[in-house]
Amino acid sequence: MTNGMDRLLEMSEEIWEASIIPSLSEFIGIKALSPLFEPDWKDIGELEEVIDLFCMWVENQDLEGLSYTIHRIDDRSPVLLITVEGTGKGEVIFYSHLDKQPSKPELWSEGLGPLDAVRRDQWLFGRGSIDDGYGGYLCIAALKLLQESGIPHPKCSFLIETCEESGSFDLPPYLESLKDDLGNPDMIVVMDSGGPDYEHIWITEALRGLVSGTLSIKVSHEGIHSGTSGGSIPSSFRIARKLLDRVEDSGTGEVLIPEMHVEISQDLREKAESLAAVVGESLWKQFPTVDSLTPVANSTADMIIGMNWQPSLCVIGADGIPSVQVAGNVLRTNTDLKLSFRIPPGVQADSLEPILKELLESNPPYGAEVTFSPDSSANGFHSPPLDGEVKKAISEASLHFTGKPPLATWIGGTIPFMAMMQSRYPDAKFLCTGASGPGNNAHGPDEKLHIPSAKRLTAVLANTVAAISR
Repeated sequence: MTNGMDRLLEMSEEIWEASIIPSLSEFIGIKALSPLFEPDWKDIGELEEVIDLFCMWVENQDLEGLSYTIHRIDDRSPVLLITVEGTGKGEVIFYSHLDKQPSKPELWSEGLGPLDAVRRDQWLFGRGSIDDGYGGYLCIAALKLLQESGIPHPKCSFLIETCEESGSFDLPPYLESLKDDLGNPDMIVVMDSGGPDYEHIWITEALRGLVSGTLSIKVSHEGIHSGTSGGSIPSSFRIARKLLDRVEDSGTGEVLIPEMHVEISQDLREKAESLAAVVGESLWKQFPTVDSLTPVANSTADMIIGMNWQPSLCVIGADGIPSVQVAGNVLRTNTDLKLSFRIPPGVQADSLEPILKELLESNPPYGAEVTFSPDSSANGFHSPPLDGEVKKAISEASLHFTGKPPLATWIGGTIPFMAMMQSRYPDAKFLCTGASGPGNNAHGPDEKLHIPSAKRLTAVLANTVAAISR
């Protein structure tokens, strides 16, 4: 089996160098903004363009039993479904997405840019490289390794959407319309994750959910000289501060909405301690903070709990506030803040929207015009550990390629698809993993894929998928 494992990695190296990296580099060069960030996505055509690019690459892989269809429902963003008939028993669904987050090129390092695929040492830089453009390539490549090695594999369905970065709000109708095509999977595989280092194979067992929306505060119909308004008209920014105090303790960062919290069990705390022992101070050191900044948590274990099992609030955008270079001495008419709440697994996102509206809109300070407009929500995800042949296969591959067993982790981010699929297929196994790790900076400047991890994970996934047919 050792020789077989080594051959899988050799083939992975070959397909990544000769085929995947060139096509993935083309993908990086296409903006392909998710519908929430580009309302005119249909006219621009870039979501269709990245699907066509990926399909062209897939066709060149010459997989036996392959067919694919691009699905479009009304004005929703398109979904690609690829099917490869099995040569062994079982069914697997692979998920990935091709839409991207926006980016500010001026924030990227010299010589880098969101639409420029640049390879430096072990990294491939560019927007979408790690989130999640590589995922579909990796999963197809894993299946190709099995076919070229003559190893039986289950029927494989590849579901690739273009709305994930918007919260996958277009996806549910497709899941319903494609339910016969997707069958009854034994396992669902997602590559949109990773772990706190590149030395282990990481399996994500929990993800946080998300509730976001825009808090709008208006105090006047036009700007007013601050000399005449100051002291008489309350500023919209001060009112925003008071409203945020209703939902977050600014001193500690604790979210003050009881419905957003779950009980932190002793088992979770023990797992956090074990994970902290593995990652140590590297968890904090991976963040590009200013030198003087200190963490919110008192220990690495507390940080792990806070990042994964407690709610948090980020203000991720603002309107109504001019840049400092052009700001005049004027009381502004309004302040609009984009709020993003991360919520732990087990909290129902939809139930929080009316609670937030009531908390933020009721009895507005000074009678200001206040609205909270939710725009996307998604539940978190929590799955039991893998077992049986699948656990044996991934452990076997991990030990062979890294010398270490695979480790379970939690991810504070959100993959809406996971909760959707868990509710539809409660008996399926879930393998949520990926090549993401320290410094990849998904969604941020200098986003990058760690190429050696992706190559290794391709071979690990091939061995794991084959176990379904044993």
